[in-house]
Amino acid sequence: MIQILRSLLGGFLMGTADLVPGVSGGTIALVIGIYERLVDSIREGSSALGAILKADVVGFRRHLGRVEWVFLVPLLVGILTAVITLASFLAHQLEERPTILAGLFFGLVLGSVVVAWRLLRDPKPIHLVVGAVVALILFALLGLGDGDTAVVAPSLIAYFAAGALAICAMILPGISGSLILLLIGMYAPVLAAVNDRDFLVVGVFALGAIVGLAIFSQVLHWALHRHHDLILAALVGLMAGSLRVVWPWPEGVESAALGAPGDDWLTVTVAGVIGFIVVFVIARLAPSDAEEISEPLPAG
Repeated sequence: MIQILRSLLGGFLMGTADLVPGVSGGTIALVIGIYERLVDSIREGSSALGAILKADVVGFRRHLGRVEWVFLVPLLVGILTAVITLASFLAHQLEERPTILAGLFFGLVLGSVVVAWRLLRDPKPIHLVVGAVVALILFALLGLGDGDTAVVAPSLIAYFAAGALAICAMILPGISGSLILLLIGMYAPVLAAVNDRDFLVVGVFALGAIVGLAIFSQVLHWALHRHHDLILAALVGLMAGSLRVVWPWPEGVESAALGAPGDDWLTVTVAGVIGFIVVFVIARLAPSDAEEISEPLPAG
């Protein structure tokens, strides 16, 4: 019962983060120590899907039995609960108090960077270099988008590829699926397809997401268990680079350029400090699962 309640709470926190522009649910999963456990369960689920597609019933049952359902199902319920109950509230707050909330989110992400870095088992200079390079690359890429990069009449292949790329954000800290769609110019077409109830396009996009999640979870599972600190350093870099998105004072509503702090800098700074502290409180209270599930896999 305690496990179920922890998963529900973790899912609620992840769902809340997914509602925040520039903050990923994967960031929260990393901070509260369930990130690798989540990747492992997704990987087993995708392996079960691959087995059934090959008519391998024995393999399907084996992989399905390895999924931590007591952990995964309450987690998904928590995510959905947060999305349903908080979406309108956060949307209203973002409209009424955009800079204060941006300051809070900035503090949350910055605190997550510090907490996640402490999860490295044996930090070395190479890990700092990898994190810094990834952060700079993402920071620069996010500066290229201006929110108006829609592609005219994309093909079904483009929708499939967009789904495969965007779903990776579900299990990547620091970047959201909507940001990926913006960067590749597919945000407006996908949103239009959903609003127009274009079930063919939405179906192709969803299929791409399923395929992308299945492939990426396998790769990420392998990488985390064999190059833990290096991959974790790259994930920390993603979170650090995403700070550009939650900077409270952009030059314009749709601009990617960063502006100078406004007259409300003190209030925003206080909100940022609160967000920073909240992350450490959550990390301290959360169960420490990372050490248990991040040991190298046995051969075979």
